[in-house]
Amino acid sequence: MCINTNCGAAGKCGFLAHPGKNMKLFILVALFGLSLAQHNPHTKHGRTAIVHLFEWRWADIAAECERFLAPNGYGGVQISPPNEHIVLDSPWRPWWQRYQPTGYNLCSRSGSENELRDMITRCNNVGVNIYVDAVINHMCGAGGGEGTHNSCGNWFSANKEEFPTVPYTHWDFNDNKCRTGSGNIENYGDPNQVRDCRLVGLLDLALEKDYVRGKVANFMNKLIDMGVAGFRVDACKHMWPGDLSAVYGRLHNLNTKWFPGGSRPFIFQEVIDLGGEPITSKEYFHLGRVTEFKHSAKLGTVIRKWNGEKLSYTKNWGEGWGFMPNGNAVVFVDNHDNQRGHGAGGASIVTFWDARLHKMAVAYMLAHPYGVTRVMSSYRWNRHIVNGKDQNDWMGPPSHGDGSTKSVPINPDQTCGDGWVCEHRWRQIKNMAIFRNVVNGQPQSNWWDNQSNQIAFGRGNRGFIVFNNDDWNLDVTLNTGMPGGTYCDVISGQKEGSRCTGKQINVGGDGRAHFKISNSDEDPFVAIHADSKL
Repeated sequence: MCINTNCGAAGKCGFLAHPGKNMKLFILVALFGLSLAQHNPHTKHGRTAIVHLFEWRWADIAAECERFLAPNGYGGVQISPPNEHIVLDSPWRPWWQRYQPTGYNLCSRSGSENELRDMITRCNNVGVNIYVDAVINHMCGAGGGEGTHNSCGNWFSANKEEFPTVPYTHWDFNDNKCRTGSGNIENYGDPNQVRDCRLVGLLDLALEKDYVRGKVANFMNKLIDMGVAGFRVDACKHMWPGDLSAVYGRLHNLNTKWFPGGSRPFIFQEVIDLGGEPITSKEYFHLGRVTEFKHSAKLGTVIRKWNGEKLSYTKNWGEGWGFMPNGNAVVFVDNHDNQRGHGAGGASIVTFWDARLHKMAVAYMLAHPYGVTRVMSSYRWNRHIVNGKDQNDWMGPPSHGDGSTKSVPINPDQTCGDGWVCEHRWRQIKNMAIFRNVVNGQPQSNWWDNQSNQIAFGRGNRGFIVFNNDDWNLDVTLNTGMPGGTYCDVISGQKEGSRCTGKQINVGGDGRAHFKISNSDEDPFVAIHADSKL
């Protein structure tokens, strides 16, 4: 049926040339519709941003949906992998053990299957979607040993490639297809190695096999039936698009208790593509959205003013910067990998460790119409930098002495304690998530810049944002495109009742307003929107 990635243009496949053409065209259109449906995050009306609550416990996510995410307009949560995984002895318990599955039972260090189910239900009931981080390319590392040391207490043997709870045996792995001496990927210039050999020693599943596809689809379908809205699919560069298409094609529609009938799961795929490798992100566009790592790397370079980059250069941000098409992109300032120096982007990535720059970068992302946006919510670890490399980048989440993950305590000022950073709760970021909801659907408008690092732009007549990332003050009158009136700046404060807790911005009847932003301000940017008007 000529739908694989090597097919080329439809006319070259020959379905216009023989009698079954109408049926084939119908099937092609249906498949195209399915793939487009998998680009839709299904966030509830008026909600747009996703937050990654990295390594949170299910009970804490359920509470956060009810007490904070829903009231502040967040659309969904990306959760850590929920299935059973290796457990490495204390004091290690690294974050990456979640990315070494030993089976598909739903017990992880975030909690039990019942706690997961309760969380999905409670978040859906307040209109916050759940997106599962799905690790389906591999099982644990070949050196993962054997025994019952996994998060469910089940026996497995990495040495023998036996995972009885699935079950998988050595027949279900790609050992025979890999053509390298080590069995690992040795050359990222060879797509066959990248997709058929082991990624850093992780046992590579043979997704071309119908049996393996069925086991993966069953795992994902159980989660769909429980009520999840979709998946962030890990390590997609290491899987053949045709294999992924076969798995996604087996997935159920979303649960009609919370989603319209016929809704397809939202798929967003991790493909690290900064250019220069034969495998590209566009090979995966027909299957769902893709993580745009160039956005993360370039925005960090611009905000840091490295390599002569300036904010004024971002007037054509998005596709004009060589990023993937808007309708295919999931964007972020940092993620759980690259905030630790892994993945992509290197030292340019802006994280909570650079809080002032991070708030600016996240505000820019949330104000700009490009892509589906994901906000990172992190935990602190004891950084130990040697020769530019963090020796402690492996450290797992805040934990008790027995290795169990700590709960997330909420301080009186609404920040988090016990090592949890909770960037999504920072006033500036939370208010920009609301800004994005208010301006949703409006085009970028009324661009202004000083040819350096002071810029401003609007979103139709619904919002306006001004940045000063220069080493001198900003003092300018600009056309905001907004209706006249007094607005509360949602960065220095917000609207509470009939007053502003921060700066006030007066917009004249002609839509013009005066802005003064010192380069020494705690947050050198100002944002107003239709709902912040007094």
